[in-house]
Amino acid sequence: MALFLLSLLFLFLFNSSNAQGPPSPGYYPSSKVQSLGFSQGFRNLWGPQHQSLDQSALTIWLDKTTGGSGFKSLKNYRSGYFGTSVKLQPGYTAGIITSFYLSNNQDYPGNHDEIDIEFLGTTPNKPYTLQTNVYIRGSGDGNIVGREMKFHLWFDPTKAYHNYAILWDPNEIIFFVDDVPIRRYPRKNDATFPQRPMYVYGSIWDASSWATEEGRIKADYRYQPFVGKYNNFKIAGCTANENPWCGRSTSSSPSRAGGLSRQQIAAMLWVQRNSKVYDYCRDPRRDHTHTPEC
Repeated sequence: MALFLLSLLFLFLFNSSNAQGPPSPGYYPSSKVQSLGFSQGFRNLWGPQHQSLDQSALTIWLDKTTGGSGFKSLKNYRSGYFGTSVKLQPGYTAGIITSFYLSNNQDYPGNHDEIDIEFLGTTPNKPYTLQTNVYIRGSGDGNIVGREMKFHLWFDPTKAYHNYAILWDPNEIIFFVDDVPIRRYPRKNDATFPQRPMYVYGSIWDASSWATEEGRIKADYRYQPFVGKYNNFKIAGCTANENPWCGRSTSSSPSRAGGLSRQQIAAMLWVQRNSKVYDYCRDPRRDHTHTPEC
């Protein structure tokens, strides 16, 4: 009985700590970048009939009549800060991916680079999974090597808009949620770091083969339409024809030299301890000869 009560107390304390969220990072890179209207930085890529724009807010959706919808930046970039605010759909969204990412798949089909923020759909009363990922020179050619790190967020992403961002410079990639760094991917060698210019994308689509519980739970179109809402777009980057250190990007930390401050590292470690649910480097099923950075 005493052991049972102790277990309940531990669970209560863990959940209480998790509900409080991470400590302040002390620095807010999103505040350094001016917001863009959608048409100032992006255009429709596919599914225009499933995309609507209300002032600065973009809504995209998926139903049985189409493969969803997507958008793409007007320019491609070789480094920078790329962010948006997203509000996700509650309820049954299994099999559905809502995303914001960088890619050059249209320029290098079968051999592309990608930096992903993906929200993996779920079932009622279970949390969304936020998946971050980095690809280098691989796409649909049998040589895909994903570098996934997944999180259950410390808030309900269906209740309100939250800020999500990727900061990519020649030395590192940092993923942010509400200005809290959740993952840092450093450049350890050229072979494991994306360096070619990429566009910024967002989309909603059916990924039933893998998105929810490794594909065991599929999209159910009785719950359509599946909707993703975006606003507060932010781009501060060096375009493809510029030096990647052109100075148009924002810094990841108070130091212009980059890296993270001690306060930011403390916030990131809190997220890694309390919210991370998967790390490719710690997966014994993976062949880590393909991921030497681990």
